[in-house]
Amino acid sequence: MEVFAEYLAQIDNPQHRERMEEVLGWVTKKFTELKPKIAWNQPMFTDHDTYIIGFSVSKQHMAVAPEIAGINHFSDAIVQAGYDHTKQLLRIRCDHPVDYSLLEQMIEFNIMDKADCTTFWRK
Repeated sequence: MEVFAEYLAQIDNPQHRERMEEVLGWVTKKFTELKPKIAWNQPMFTDHDTYIIGFSVSKQHMAVAPEIAGINHFSDAIVQAGYDHTKQLLRIRCDHPVDYSLLEQMIEFNIMDKADCTTFWRK
């Protein structure tokens, strides 16, 4: 989690910072094979130098970015969990709980789907 310390310190709202720290810590412990890093000023996790998932925070929500393929694959589950999404990310409002089961499925999907990927982003 040390890699995320500077990013977390820049989050002014203590509740947002705490939530982001909780989620990043959960991913780090659950998926020990993923490499945590900061790129494009956001925390993310990679596997064999390919992007798996990224996170960011705003005033109203935490954004989770599993790439378009992840959003498309889980679109119905995202809506069922009470989150809204764009083509690139889903938004977890500050007053909504984090659906860790859905997050786990998204990460597992990306790890499997990108197992043979040789680029950072899907093509």
